[in-house]
Amino acid sequence: MTTSIMGRPSGFTTGEDASTIARWKRVWEYRRILRLLVGRDVKVRYSGSALGYLWSVLEPLANALIYWYVFIIIVKRHIGYPPFILFLVAGQLPWFWMSGSINGAVGALKNEAQMVRSSNVPREIWILRLVLSRGAIYIFSLPVLILFAVGYLRQPTIYALLLPLALLLTIVFCVGMGLIIAPAAVLVGDVSSIVRIAMRVLFYASPILYSVNDAAKRLGSLAAFVHWNPIAGIMVLYRVTFFKQEMDWPTVWHAFLISFIILGIGLWTFNRLERPMLKEI
Repeated sequence: MTTSIMGRPSGFTTGEDASTIARWKRVWEYRRILRLLVGRDVKVRYSGSALGYLWSVLEPLANALIYWYVFIIIVKRHIGYPPFILFLVAGQLPWFWMSGSINGAVGALKNEAQMVRSSNVPREIWILRLVLSRGAIYIFSLPVLILFAVGYLRQPTIYALLLPLALLLTIVFCVGMGLIIAPAAVLVGDVSSIVRIAMRVLFYASPILYSVNDAAKRLGSLAAFVHWNPIAGIMVLYRVTFFKQEMDWPTVWHAFLISFIILGIGLWTFNRLERPMLKEI
């Protein structure tokens, strides 16, 4: 079977009943198309503006500086670990990957309606494309984090070896959420508003501005909600690269478990909603 975008392939097409393994084997057959789409997204993002690459770091960096100014200079409330600006940047960069992927999933299928309807590309690829292109932008923004670490003479810890696990869990979590949100957004117009509000709540309910340990100290019994939040465990894995005291293994295992559960729910949901979604798109 060829991997051209246009035309119908032999065998089953997405939208027909097929096992999860068969569907993802077909996605694997189209990996070259996926790579081309991700590369195009990254190039388009950088080529359409004068600042180009800098936009991948300016927004999370500006947000980190604002929160640093508010908490350290104005409120004088010490949360997280010093240097606080490095702590914030280490959380802001992966958060922009996750929030961009989840918010973008609302239009992942609707914005490519013609291609989704008429091409032989497995529809899951449109969600994978979004998550991986945002992930590439995260990778390109890492030099900024490294510059802050060098500026504060902060050496990476042994837990830096867990960064690949952080990347994997981020992809699993975002793909799972995208597989749920993308078809639902086609069928229900209110999904975009729900996702936007939910992401605002998740931002403050997740240890992005504060530490997982801060939640345990200040929230008491409510800290359990933070520790079972998969974003919390993912954030721990990113931050322990420079802040080993942030390590909390139960929170990491919770993130691993829930992220794969969300992926499973996403696969099931996408399979069930794909056919009615195609009628509406």
